[in-house]
Amino acid sequence: MKAMILAAGEGRRMRPLTNTTPKPLLRVSGRPLIEHHIVRLRDAGFSEIVVNVSYFGQQLVDFLGAGDQWSVAISVSMEASPLETAGGVIQALSLLGNEPFALVNGDIFTDYPFADLCDISPAAGGAHIVLVPNPAHHVKGDFSLNGRHVEAPDLMGRPYQKRSNRETTISPTATYSGIGVYDPALFMTCAPGKRPLKPLLDGAIAGGTLSGELYRGMWEDVGTPERLAELNRRFPSDSVNQ
Repeated sequence: MKAMILAAGEGRRMRPLTNTTPKPLLRVSGRPLIEHHIVRLRDAGFSEIVVNVSYFGQQLVDFLGAGDQWSVAISVSMEASPLETAGGVIQALSLLGNEPFALVNGDIFTDYPFADLCDISPAAGGAHIVLVPNPAHHVKGDFSLNGRHVEAPDLMGRPYQKRSNRETTISPTATYSGIGVYDPALFMTCAPGKRPLKPLLDGAIAGGTLSGELYRGMWEDVGTPERLAELNRRFPSDSVNQ
């Protein structure tokens, strides 16, 4: 199975850190974010990795090379301007091939066991995504999980709770982690160009082809300078990916 790391975004919320550096090259625990992914994917058995780049893309191209320093083969999909998640995948389909592939957001930090992705076969034309408990900055979540079936948040409820004598229905949700396994067919009918992923996942829900799992391990969305600083306080040296 091939893997793709999404690394083309501008990282606007990370400014001023990203004024001169692409977000995937910002360091956590002594290494660039993208290197953590490459090492963990390699150790999980992935030998072919596709990376899309755009914003300060040449810096990433120079850093990645052909992947020799990590004993993997890296192919780069260059975007003239960021195409968003689905758009980046659509442009890279020729590099990914016809078999399901793993997809990882380049701006997360996690100890999710990527080897587990190799055993997943998503539904034809669908995907399998990893969800995480809602972080403080995204309490509404993205999806609900009913067993292994991913559903829209309003399709799954729990018994009400009484608050000030008012009955409130609680709908449990979880957040998309930026990790999943995708059937290329999910993207093949889409025209090239800038396109977000969420509408495609919503379509897979409607078609019953989106499965998922909940991961409760270490996961962080490195979305602001404050979150990056906190991660480096928690991991002050290269204590991971040894």
